[in-house]
Amino acid sequence: MEELSKNRIKYIRQLSQKKFRKKEKRYIAEGAKIIEDLIDGKHPIEMIYASEEAYLQLQAKAKDNNIEIIAISEASIEKVSQLTTASNAIAVIPFKEQFFCIEELNHKIAIALDNIQDPGNLGTIIRIADWFGIDHILCSKDTVDVHNIKVIQATMGAIARVEVHYLDLEEVLPHAHDANIPVYGTFLEGENIYNEKLSSNGIIVMGNEGKGISPKIESLITNKITIPSFRQDKGSESLNVAMATSIICSEFKRR
Repeated sequence: MEELSKNRIKYIRQLSQKKFRKKEKRYIAEGAKIIEDLIDGKHPIEMIYASEEAYLQLQAKAKDNNIEIIAISEASIEKVSQLTTASNAIAVIPFKEQFFCIEELNHKIAIALDNIQDPGNLGTIIRIADWFGIDHILCSKDTVDVHNIKVIQATMGAIARVEVHYLDLEEVLPHAHDANIPVYGTFLEGENIYNEKLSSNGIIVMGNEGKGISPKIESLITNKITIPSFRQDKGSESLNVAMATSIICSEFKRR
């Protein structure tokens, strides 16, 4: 087993910083299971550093996909891990080249996120999109960085199969109108999703955890929907945004 050099340790540690990730166009994923899922999803991987046990688990798949893998000591892993409890493997991953065209949604559903701030929520929504076969997530530019380690870990490998785009939603949503693609938004005063006629295509906008959908984006919504509460007495005021996204995606796909 090898020990990582000081320069390599410094480089991997710096990938915890958004500005450094953007400069290098690389990010980190941790854990043999997530890395294995990324390999299976044909996500590009530059290098894997693994403990002896994880090396044995990943070696064959890494070799089959021409990915360099090196067994390193647990002490080295602990020096570069971005997690509270160090994982058994770390992958350095280049950004994927991505392009989005509104015409792709002529027969598909996409999720748009307006200023989502919690990394766990974004990661879970990516995983939800993967489960329901939704290929595209459109993020406002102030949404949390998809390459944040907490986001990557929460996706559980789904990041390999879902395209996440950072766009100006105020510019994109009018193009959806021009293409006759409905834009749904979640509001407490919206129409009951269980009674509303839902399209087989469209953009579902989910808002910020505390403030909901911003007024500028609200003005671009064509269909306001809500998930009704079934409590007769006073209960929770709202649902977690990832939980609400799951319910809404399920209802669209059920139809």
